[in-house]
Amino acid sequence: MKAKLKVIVKRTLRQFGYPPDMELLAMEAVLKQAALIDNELINIH
Repeated sequence: MKAKLKVIVKRTLRQFGYPPDMELLAMEAVLKQAALIDNELINIH
């Protein structure tokens, strides 16, 4: 699932003209946010 999310994020960043040199930082931020949301959803149920 994490690999698929990386592909989606990378494609979206390119689609909206995000600078390639900032791509890694953006991807890390998105993955961190996804992990936080995942933890919150687990704690709710």
